[in-house]
Amino acid sequence: MDLTVNGTVSEALAMQQAQTIASAQTKVLKMSMDAQADQVTQLMASVSPTAQLATEGAVGTRINTFA
Repeated sequence: MDLTVNGTVSEALAMQQAQTIASAQTKVLKMSMDAQADQVTQLMASVSPTAQLATEGAVGTRINTFA
């Protein structure tokens, strides 16, 4: 019976250690994703919000509906 108890305790400790490692990895992944989200937000803010369409001239102001 002593071997069964030792095996069970050993297995429980191994599972606890694996859970701790997985938790740390998840935390690092979340931090990395948050950092990337911040960078994308800054990048999107630096780009002009809308493209300016042509309002005069022959290029971009006429649509050929027969093409």
